[in-house]
Amino acid sequence: MFRSIRIDAVLIQAVIAGALSFAHLHDLAEAAGQTGWKAWAYPVSVDLLLVAVWRRLRTERSKLAWFWFLVALVASLGANIATAGLLDLDHVPAWLRILVAGWPALAFLGGTLLAHTPTDPAPAPAPAPRPVPVVDRPAAPEPAPDPVPAPELPTAEPAPALPQVPASVPAVPPALVDHARKVATEHRTRTGTDIDTATLRARLGVPEDLAGAIVAQLA
Repeated sequence: MFRSIRIDAVLIQAVIAGALSFAHLHDLAEAAGQTGWKAWAYPVSVDLLLVAVWRRLRTERSKLAWFWFLVALVASLGANIATAGLLDLDHVPAWLRILVAGWPALAFLGGTLLAHTPTDPAPAPAPAPRPVPVVDRPAAPEPAPDPVPAPELPTAEPAPALPQVPASVPAVPPALVDHARKVATEHRTRTGTDIDTATLRARLGVPEDLAGAIVAQLA
């Protein structure tokens, strides 16, 4: 089963444009003194340089590739314009003969540079970031509610002071009073001074309050 042939308008246009450009370059090279097979080699050289530059531009937009693209474009476009009647092809100027004669060396230099100049390596992709392990942390405890201030209680009024009851004076037996008086007399005779409560307490061996009560009665 044969595959159907589709006619592409763009492809037909490209074939026509290439054939016309090829013919114009041939005519210009032949007018400049390049006869025979050499006149047919010039269009091939110009078009091949354009193809080489275009392939380089698809992978790298360098200054070198753009420079040689402009050189090949000027050569091809200039040859097509020159055959439009702007130049007398029967009397080609000397500068055009020089350009046509020097084109092979120029095309060889451009093709060599494009073929042997290394392209810039594509930048290495950035390493993927490592996943950060997620650590389950306990939830922070909720803050305790503010304490509710206790209601102020009324200040209790101080209780009225109770009347002070005088301390009871212990009862002193009369015999103890008489004995104490003798001790006091003896102390006064010996020392010339009245006996004090501490001394009387020590002599009689009685409690302090009782000794005070005895001293009060001796006074």
